Amino acid sequence: MKQNAKILIIDDDLALHRVFTRILQKEGYIVETAETGNEALEKIRNNTFDVALIDVKLPDINGLDLLPILNKNAPSMVKIMITGYSYSEGRSGALRLGADEYFKKPIPPPELLKAIKQKLDDRR
Repeated sequence: MKQNAKILIIDDDLALHRVFTRILQKEGYIVETAETGNEALEKIRNNTFDVALIDVKLPDINGLDLLPILNKNAPSMVKIMITGYSYSEGRSGALRLGADEYFKKPIPPPELLKAIKQKLDDRR
């Protein structure tokens, strides 16, 4: 499934888009990006994604507010929250809201890849 898994990166940091896209494509994943929550919702309406990497701080909506919408519209999609802010404050809340994992930036690529693989395997 890894080679065909489709990942949506939802973050307004274009440098992060480039780095994550390169890392994930090198592993065989298909990657799309969205800079805002609304752009992500539009892409999810028109496509199926296996994984979403969701920044907590987006320009138009908080990622934690976006999470329940994604759960409703794409319940089988793995949702991994990412943030540059305090790790412990939001982790338990995000997991309660349905996030599958929660990371603080910067995320070591091996940890991110391991989490994606594990969560995809769990969903099968």
